[in-house]
Amino acid sequence: MRVLHVVTLHTPTHAFGGPTRVALNLCRSLRAGGDEAVVLALGDGFADGPGGRAEFLPRRVDDVPVKLFPARHVLPRFEVSGITSPALLANAPAYLRSADIVHVHLMRDLITLPVALLALALRRPLVLQTHGMVDPTDKPPARLVDVLGTRRVLRRADALLYLTESERHATAEVVAPDPLAPAHRLVNGVPERSDPRTGEPGRPPTILFAARVQRVKRPRDFVTAMPTVLEKVPDARFLMAGPDTGPLADEMLALADRLGVGGSLEYLGALDHDELLLRMREADVYVLPSTFEPFAVSILEAMSVGLPVVVTRTGGLSPDVAASGAGRVVDSDPAEAADNGGAVGRAILELLEPEAHAEASAAGPALIAERFTDGIVADTLRGIYRDVLARRAAG
Repeated sequence: MRVLHVVTLHTPTHAFGGPTRVALNLCRSLRAGGDEAVVLALGDGFADGPGGRAEFLPRRVDDVPVKLFPARHVLPRFEVSGITSPALLANAPAYLRSADIVHVHLMRDLITLPVALLALALRRPLVLQTHGMVDPTDKPPARLVDVLGTRRVLRRADALLYLTESERHATAEVVAPDPLAPAHRLVNGVPERSDPRTGEPGRPPTILFAARVQRVKRPRDFVTAMPTVLEKVPDARFLMAGPDTGPLADEMLALADRLGVGGSLEYLGALDHDELLLRMREADVYVLPSTFEPFAVSILEAMSVGLPVVVTRTGGLSPDVAASGAGRVVDSDPAEAADNGGAVGRAILELLEPEAHAEASAAGPALIAERFTDGIVADTLRGIYRDVLARRAAG
């Protein structure tokens, strides 16, 4: 089976986050099972200037073939939604016609939505995956985009993949009262790892935050948890990693200084995937206190190496974390002025206790092996693809 995955953006630092990582993971697993799978996307940040020159763009990422085109920032105020490539769109029909399945990681943007519309026009089998990015909105530009194209592809695709029931209901609201395309649940997955954490006995405990440094990820709760933890474990180290989407990283470092704990916090900036996994293997607790996290791949990565996690109740993975004992789940007030650091700090302290830490460390890899490996997810996805092609053949 020839499968074309279409995602908006790939950068050297994986600044776009989850959708690109999911696309790469799925392609790698499909290829391991004998299918041909390729990623089509924009490339940005590989050379000086917007998008860089095409010769600097990689042809493989994580051993997956990729077709990348230099990004053009035509609507900077819309960030990722405002980048495109006339060359990619011009070449897209040839890529679509050569694929048995077109799998679009959809958002309201100038790449995935036009390609999805083009797939409909060319009558190509179309599978959409929204990653929680397409939900009801009051923003006029997004509502206009919905009228011009989003609602059409959500109705007419051969299959729609969702992570959680809440995501499916939210996506259905976008097209209401019309029916949504046939919907199937597909969780995110990660490789099952045989190389767990390498923590050294006797060294100071390390607490890691690794995500885009933006307000929805609540890095403030990570920083304001520090005094609670340091009061009991004064030698603990806190590491904050991830691309900064603005001046927020500096704000968090300044906040730590005001709290008197600045000497215990280090900002590492953006990490590539291998370095992120290394940091996870060396850490003792992973913290992601996001306001909402549909199904964070970083949480799966942490659990896959046996790193206990602290997450908020609003995350799509939180029920699995709580039921398995792979970490702690805390409540979170999304209000900007709210301070949830105390709850996060207490959860960290619980997981630093030797018995609780050992239990959570063992529970994470077991949960991944049972439900969330790339192989399990790819088998489910392959079945969805076959159903789509069978319905096409019968229709």
